[in-house]
Amino acid sequence: MSKTTITWLFVAAIAAAFAGIVIGIAATVEGLANHAVVLGGPQLVSLNVDVFAWTIAARIIAALFIAAGSVAAVASWLGALFNTFRLADKTWFVVLLALGFISLGWVAMIAYVFAGPDSRSGPPVARFHEILSLSPPTGRRKRALWSAGLN
Repeated sequence: MSKTTITWLFVAAIAAAFAGIVIGIAATVEGLANHAVVLGGPQLVSLNVDVFAWTIAARIIAALFIAAGSVAAVASWLGALFNTFRLADKTWFVVLLALGFISLGWVAMIAYVFAGPDSRSGPPVARFHEILSLSPPTGRRKRALWSAGLN
């Protein structure tokens, strides 16, 4: 996943979550203004079912927007992790991973969007099977790494 795609996905996640919050607040205010829940009187709490049903429907829509934003944010974080894993310098990878695990992934993602590297802009630094191999490259693999500048 390219950094452009990751950035677009993260911005879309923020927009969806913000839209969900706005819809939820608007639904709550609308429900209270139209007396969906009335406090006081002989029953202490009474519900206006018609208004209350629309308020609940709008709150469900808001929750779906927030859930979609959350899924998109996690997908952009995973994309950034995979993107930075390919780099020789693992600093961005470690920072994204550590802050994501302590629930500050959004801080790391904002920093990544503005200042993070893109591993797809140049030649790949390492291939997955080469990272996992325990023996040093020999023969054809060594020549391939040497010609790619990955020695």
